[in-house]
Amino acid sequence: MKLIYLGSAFSIIWYIRHHKLVRRSYDKDQDTFPCYFLILISFALAVFVHEKLTFKEVMWTFSLYLEAVAILPQLVLLQRTRNIDNLTGQYIFLLGSYRALYILNWIYRYLSEQRSIHWITWVSGVIQTLLYADFFYYYIQSWRKNVKLELPA
Repeated sequence: MKLIYLGSAFSIIWYIRHHKLVRRSYDKDQDTFPCYFLILISFALAVFVHEKLTFKEVMWTFSLYLEAVAILPQLVLLQRTRNIDNLTGQYIFLLGSYRALYILNWIYRYLSEQRSIHWITWVSGVIQTLLYADFFYYYIQSWRKNVKLELPA
């Protein structure tokens, strides 16, 4: 399942960068979010806030922290441009739904299995879901009113 997830993620990146129709819709002037900032903060946090100091554990924690905030550049860009087509809105909604359902899976596993789930996983998953919450609100409002999705500036 992870290979399907990674394959679809890489194919989306390929389409955004190389597909002639999709590539033309990219506006580099609007996309100014400092992504390196998220990477540095996530890495520093992983080095200082982890369960045990091993390379594998720190890298795993880094990936969780980075995954939690990786949607921020996209959300900022959508809010800045206020141009959200149906496909983009549905994609972001489904990404957030995936994370919310993942949390339900963690709750189920916590209640049904004897082993515990790392607190870092819980915290990063909840933070990521909360980042999507504002988008969910406006997505559902636009769907209910049958109007174009627009985020407030």
